[in-house]
Amino acid sequence: MSYQVIARKYRPQSFQDLVGQDHISQTLINAICADRFPQALLLSGTRGVGKTSSARILAKTLLCPNIQDFKPCQKCPICQDISNGSHMDVIEIDGASNNGVDAIRDLRETVGYMPGQGRYKIYIIDEVHMLSTSAFNALLKTLEEPPAHVIFILATTEPQKIPITILSRCQRFDFRRISTRLIEQHLETICTKEAVQFDQDSLWLIARLADGSMRDALSLLDQVINFSNAHLSYQKVSEILGITDRNILIDTLKGFICRDVHKMIEIVERIFSVGQDPVTFTQNLLESLRHLLFAKMAQKPTELLDLSDGELEALKNLSQDISQEDIHLLFDMCLKGAQDLVKSQNPQVVLEMLLMRMAQAPRVQDIESFLRDRSEEVSANRQKVSSPQHPPASSKFFSQKPAVTFASPSAPVEKNWTQFVEQVKRASPILGAQLEHAEMTSLDSEKIILSLNQEDRFFLDQLKEAKQTQKIKEFLMQFWNIQVSVVVQASDKKNVESPTAIKNQKETKSAEELMAKVKEHPLIQNLQKNFSGKITSINELK
Repeated sequence: MSYQVIARKYRPQSFQDLVGQDHISQTLINAICADRFPQALLLSGTRGVGKTSSARILAKTLLCPNIQDFKPCQKCPICQDISNGSHMDVIEIDGASNNGVDAIRDLRETVGYMPGQGRYKIYIIDEVHMLSTSAFNALLKTLEEPPAHVIFILATTEPQKIPITILSRCQRFDFRRISTRLIEQHLETICTKEAVQFDQDSLWLIARLADGSMRDALSLLDQVINFSNAHLSYQKVSEILGITDRNILIDTLKGFICRDVHKMIEIVERIFSVGQDPVTFTQNLLESLRHLLFAKMAQKPTELLDLSDGELEALKNLSQDISQEDIHLLFDMCLKGAQDLVKSQNPQVVLEMLLMRMAQAPRVQDIESFLRDRSEEVSANRQKVSSPQHPPASSKFFSQKPAVTFASPSAPVEKNWTQFVEQVKRASPILGAQLEHAEMTSLDSEKIILSLNQEDRFFLDQLKEAKQTQKIKEFLMQFWNIQVSVVVQASDKKNVESPTAIKNQKETKSAEELMAKVKEHPLIQNLQKNFSGKITSINELK
């Protein structure tokens, strides 16, 4: 059978062909140029990112007699034998199946022999973390002081399982996960060479599902080409790979933003009509909510999100109609629902209820922006009141009273001060909460004196700060139309008649009056007499 799978057919043959690992390629090329090449290398990284391919490329680069610009010729017998795995001086060992001490002893016996061709004898040990402890110990001395003609290249997906004594004797190179964008571009190049028709969304779907692994992406591409008869479309790729249609996810987000419960019913029908797994859909929905938040918050979302241009643009448009707090709430609800789905015996029902609940979630707004909007609204209304437009002579209108003014202390002090504090609380909650513990003991044309109890030392110190007194002066000018200096002091009186104290007194008096009324009620008196009962608390039913 002459067919060769795409993953092998398009395996990189030079450092220039290696995708997404420029830091590795450049470092190795520089080491060769400077004649500072290490004799023991450790290539670590997740599956399918180019570790074994880099080891073979390195072997070709060191042994090819016709190399130019660090690019092997690929035509000489040495290059072809290394590509086929049959070169006598490039020994590839599978650490998973040759993990015993005997295999390493055999290796040590052959290390001393000179290479048959070229300058080096190269040992490539794949999945080296699978070696046993005794095998690592047998390799240790040879790895530390190898002969001048020997180079060891160790490859692993789990470097944490390798003994530190081995790691300290190797120069380590960490391979990165390949970005979705780079994988998509490479798939596009291959499809063009293979005369495969495609759309960008289908390739992007394959690249994203590969999760940073080029080999996985090429294997998936091979599979979908066979299924779709070399005509790739987003719908066909979604169908064969069994993944959630991104259009369903976008429509779900739209339903959340519009609070459209009926749309959720339609989405649930679409999910189960295509046989979508509820757990998988929920995980994809969590990821989409994360993408929606980043599209709203990040200045350069393309650097954080591996998304196609069309999907990113759709998320940006959606993010304009929803707040960050709403997204956080939806994410928390979805996360809780995903946990319930795993434990449920009927995932379909749980998913239906989850989507309904998320579509009816209350809108959330952070307190700072809410207070800021309210303050701006109050200021705008006050400005309209202070400078009203003159209506036509034929129209009837009511004149509104101006802002509260306080000309002399002869007016009821408690009432006006309490009103002032309430106005301040609406504009500045923190300052208003502090002023609730203060009593206005004096007011004239030059200054206002505020007094606090000694027990309220915390609020006293805060109100004495220059920035707080300046705010009080501004609010006095804004609400009472007076410009005076502010003096904050500790009171000599035992109890300061602050708004909080007045409120507490009223509540206490009201509670006492209510208790007296309850005790005087004939029914209560009869119950106490017959059952020797005692009133412990009173709850008012509204």
